[in-house]
Amino acid sequence: MEKTTTLNVRINPVVKQNAEQVLKQLGIPMATAVDMFLRQVSITNSIPFKLEIPIAPPELILDGKSPDEIKNLLRKGLEEIEKGEVYRIEDVLEISKEI
Repeated sequence: MEKTTTLNVRINPVVKQNAEQVLKQLGIPMATAVDMFLRQVSITNSIPFKLEIPIAPPELILDGKSPDEIKNLLRKGLEEIEKGEVYRIEDVLEISKEI
């Protein structure tokens, strides 16, 4: 099929840069990736991936928190690190697989 239409998109530069890095490793040009996405939308009549809102613990949701509340949360986190009250990421990921 001949490509005759141009699509201009404004996106966050960091998102673009991160996507370009991944696509470069895969050997897929950005234009091809966008074309693949739009073809899947057309074929499936939907977004071709699961859309969900991740559930975060309330203390990690900063929306609506004042600067002082955020500073207190950060201070609490630093105190926990200093006390050794931390978990290795490998352990957290292993536990999350079991849930």
